[in-house]
Amino acid sequence: MLTVAVDGIPLHYRDVGQGLPVLLLHAFPLDGSAFDRQVAALSGRYRFLVPDLRGFGQSRLGEGPTEMRTLAQDALALLDALNIDAAVVGGVSMGGYAALALLREDPGRVRGLVLADTQCTADDAAGKDKREATARQALKEGTPSVVQGLVPKLVHAGPESPVGREVTKLGLAVSPESIAAAQRGMGLRLDSKDLLARYAGPALVVVGEHDTVTPLAKAKQMADLVQGARLEIIPGAAHLPNQEQPEAFNTVLDSFLATLA
Repeated sequence: MLTVAVDGIPLHYRDVGQGLPVLLLHAFPLDGSAFDRQVAALSGRYRFLVPDLRGFGQSRLGEGPTEMRTLAQDALALLDALNIDAAVVGGVSMGGYAALALLREDPGRVRGLVLADTQCTADDAAGKDKREATARQALKEGTPSVVQGLVPKLVHAGPESPVGREVTKLGLAVSPESIAAAQRGMGLRLDSKDLLARYAGPALVVVGEHDTVTPLAKAKQMADLVQGARLEIIPGAAHLPNQEQPEAFNTVLDSFLATLA
């Protein structure tokens, strides 16, 4: 693992492979290892830049809510440190929010956009209240109280499946403070419908067939906003298709990246 410091916060990342740079931003409450199967399968053709977002994995947590704009600025600092002018920017769930925030911060750095199991709308009042409740729950009752209720929604095969156990293990490694900061940061994110409507592409939108967190309607909304966007549904997966159905996800990702390389 390599490190880049942003505002004094050490952020860990991996830089694997060669070719077209592809920045991958992970879901809540995971870390960069969530993309291990993409890196293993495709790093012979593409250069993967995979950070642990602040507060997750080996990256330290900063002060206050982990805002999506902050995650975007961290990612841009990583590109700067590696002298990369532009990359394909991809994100799953919270990573998709961060990818959209990066597009807002510096659209010239985005060679292509991959939005997986995420959404372009902001939280409504009820959604923000739910995030605040989750943040308080984590701080009061601990990480397991949040993660154990979350995993059944993330993985179609269920928490006792191999992928379910993998996701649970990653989630349980996160501190209650990091969970709370991320929940509060996601609640503060901006609506991005206008941003996607202005984006000229290319874009790939992916959604798990059984995703109830950000279902197909959310994916279609994003794909419809970007002219020429590709929409792909991954069978047999819920909210984390890159982990639950990696071969199908990798096929779709490789097909998209090949058009940009």
